[in-house]
Amino acid sequence: MSTYNVTEVLVGGAVLACAVAFGVYASQSTGLSQGGEGYQLEASFRSLEGVGVGTDVRLAGVKIGTVTGVTLNADTYRADTTFTIRDGILVPDDSAIVISSEGLLGGNFVEVMPGGSPFYFEPGDQVEDTQGAVSLISLLVKFVAGDGGE
Repeated sequence: MSTYNVTEVLVGGAVLACAVAFGVYASQSTGLSQGGEGYQLEASFRSLEGVGVGTDVRLAGVKIGTVTGVTLNADTYRADTTFTIRDGILVPDDSAIVISSEGLLGGNFVEVMPGGSPFYFEPGDQVEDTQGAVSLISLLVKFVAGDGGE
């Protein structure tokens, strides 16, 4: 049997501590540590391109929640979406939910466009005012084909 050098034990402990710290940081930055905090809202979109479970829900550019479920409604052929909003964030009941893009090469996210109503969505409410994702490819095809509305 070989004896362990004190330096080897200390380096091993430091590597293990760094791995644990990285795991905690990764879970906090991805929102996994938030667990079930918050309340759920539902929305139905014509196109949910680029959005899936885990996608950010933002208000004024600030992450306020996460998409928690996406299913296809076989009757309406729309994407039914469930998302969680952090506790303490009140969303007016005349707000719109829009699929927005971070830019030409960026990903999509769900954006809450707040309304001016003094009343707020309750947990489990359905957001009626939605706007799906706009396909950049279809816009480019229309531009190249000359369908500019002239």
